[in-house]
Amino acid sequence: MVSKNTICLCFNGTAVEAAQFYAETFPDSEVGRVHRAPGDYPAGKQGDVLMVEFSVIGIPCIGLNVGAAFKHNEAFSFQVATDDQAETDRLWNAIVRNGGQESACGWCKDKWGLSWQITPRALSAAIADPDRAAAKRAFDAMMQMGKIDIATIDAARCG
Repeated sequence: MVSKNTICLCFNGTAVEAAQFYAETFPDSEVGRVHRAPGDYPAGKQGDVLMVEFSVIGIPCIGLNVGAAFKHNEAFSFQVATDDQAETDRLWNAIVRNGGQESACGWCKDKWGLSWQITPRALSAAIADPDRAAAKRAFDAMMQMGKIDIATIDAARCG
């Protein structure tokens, strides 16, 4: 990898599967080189896939097959800015319908436990509105949602 800073994500033998899903789901994403273990290690044997290089929306990542010892949690997430409801729906549904799970306020988890924030740009603009009452209405609406509904956010923002 050329990047000086790369995100390393741990998996339990499914790094290539995850990288392929991300590359198929998100624009500007791809699977790069797959590296096999040169020797036995605690989570695998010589010749098993140890690591896969990939990118998610242009962010360089490494998927490292380390076994079940390390779990993803909400302390790390990818926040994906979407341009419209169709893109929001497509990304949210791809994650949730592929064995993931819904959460609140635009958050969801993929089947590997990695957290995603599918965040419409309209939501970000609404909660940053200089009219603090409009921002609060939009924020309060968001707090009631799983997947973000832009029309509802816009309506709340307008009062």
